[in-house]
Amino acid sequence: MAKIIEEADGTAAADGASNADVNSVLERALADRQTLIQLCLYALDRARSGGVVERIEQGLAGIGVTAVRPDGQRFDPSLHEAGGAVATDDPALDGVVAETEVVGFADHERLLRAPVVTVYTKR
Repeated sequence: MAKIIEEADGTAAADGASNADVNSVLERALADRQTLIQLCLYALDRARSGGVVERIEQGLAGIGVTAVRPDGQRFDPSLHEAGGAVATDDPALDGVVAETEVVGFADHERLLRAPVVTVYTKR
């Protein structure tokens, strides 16, 4: 992002535009990007076709928005939302995500939506 801003500032200086103009355009573009991402997530949640879901996920991944499916990872309440629990006799599975109920999404490293997961709990 910093590189884009530097390039935009350099272009603005060459074209006689002010830094404020460039920053305004960049802020609007980032806001528009966030709006489009949210619209894609809305559409993805309502898609009935697996192919449509896959295509939307691929398109989002192309701009750095990735699906979060933490199956098999240790449950982390700061990253995951517990939607349910399933009993296990295996102590090694206690606190591990059994399955993802609702896919989460991250924009690069920033969590947009936590995945809703089912967690193994010891009997």
